[in-house]
Amino acid sequence: MNTTTRRELGRLAIAAAIGGAGASGAAFPSFAQGSNPIRIGYSMSLSGGLAGNGRATQLAHQIWAAEVNARGGILGRPVQIVFYDDQTNGGQVPGIYTKLLDVDKVDIVTSPYATAMIAPAMPVVMQRNMCFLTIFGAGVNTAFKYDRHFNMNVVGDNMKETYARGFLDIAAKLPSPPRSIAILAVDNDFAQRAAESARFLAKERGIRVVYDRSYPPSTVDFTPTIRSIAATRPDVVFIASYPPDSNAILRATSELRFQPPMFGGGMVGPQLAAFQQQLGPILNNLVNWDVYSPEPTMQFPGVVAFLEKYRELAPREQADLLGNYIPPYAYAQMQVLEQSLTRVGKIDQAALAADMHASTFETIVGSVKFGASGEWAEERNLYVQFQNIRDGDLEKYKRAGTKVILAPSRLATGQLQHPYGPPA
Repeated sequence: MNTTTRRELGRLAIAAAIGGAGASGAAFPSFAQGSNPIRIGYSMSLSGGLAGNGRATQLAHQIWAAEVNARGGILGRPVQIVFYDDQTNGGQVPGIYTKLLDVDKVDIVTSPYATAMIAPAMPVVMQRNMCFLTIFGAGVNTAFKYDRHFNMNVVGDNMKETYARGFLDIAAKLPSPPRSIAILAVDNDFAQRAAESARFLAKERGIRVVYDRSYPPSTVDFTPTIRSIAATRPDVVFIASYPPDSNAILRATSELRFQPPMFGGGMVGPQLAAFQQQLGPILNNLVNWDVYSPEPTMQFPGVVAFLEKYRELAPREQADLLGNYIPPYAYAQMQVLEQSLTRVGKIDQAALAADMHASTFETIVGSVKFGASGEWAEERNLYVQFQNIRDGDLEKYKRAGTKVILAPSRLATGQLQHPYGPPA
């Protein structure tokens, strides 16, 4: 059998496995072959405001599960995923995890995407002493202090002192060092932590905060807000927002032709293909937090091959078309689980937690080591800049040079362009 034929058969196997997935909950029938599968359960935002990220996470997990089962499963057992759509409604999450653990009797639980969705699951998971491998939370375990929690996210354990550091390091390279900053954040946990970091580090550097406001998640018209920010004439603007409002903020900024020397921050949304396709040149020179870019410094072993598989299946699964944000980390999340299960040799929640605390994991996003609280021992907040964007064509985002990395310096691949705004 030649290489092309093997590749095509592999793709068909993954597609068939994904085709067995239910939209609102259930196991993948094609993953249930053989007796006594290892059952992995979670809720995921497959509809609602976080569906773009939830569907992308789900697809990465499905690719991993299909690959694992194709090579014989884990510990000689197939893996089976059980999931339910939480509809981006944190109020549904506790009930879903109660059902997963008490009715579906899953062996392992992982998390939904995002801080606001993970936190409601924590008490249920803790009551049952389960090991909990989460994805893209931020400081969820600060209050709970649960020693069986592990988070696949680059923010690390000290978000206040590290999250906005790269952004302000970049700002320091402007022709005139920034003397003022405007801060705007949606009223949710992640964004408020991001804004707290910007506020703390600005004060540390002697940068005056000339605007500092929060807004409710239901806000749809940001024109008055952007006018108010522009009136303060800030040198840099730091925004911490979620996908629905990120779009509205960027459009309002463009319509008002507000072009400060540097604009961006912790906006969730611009990382996604749908935003890049729809907003096109509005993204030009935006400096924003991110986790992955196809730049030479992030070509970790296996990530290119994964993204090729992901992009082939994404249109059918109505997932993010590029996968340049959460999918590599969602796949890596399951690599961590697989490696830990293999080392421990059985499903033992205490032993899995001990192994995750002690081990370094080799994944498609690089080496991962967890600290005492379950966050990454070494943070890796990226700040990227969209450069020379003239249209919404997505092909350029598959290559280096469009979303260049400006911070941290060890991964940097480009130089800051300013001010914010579309090319002339």
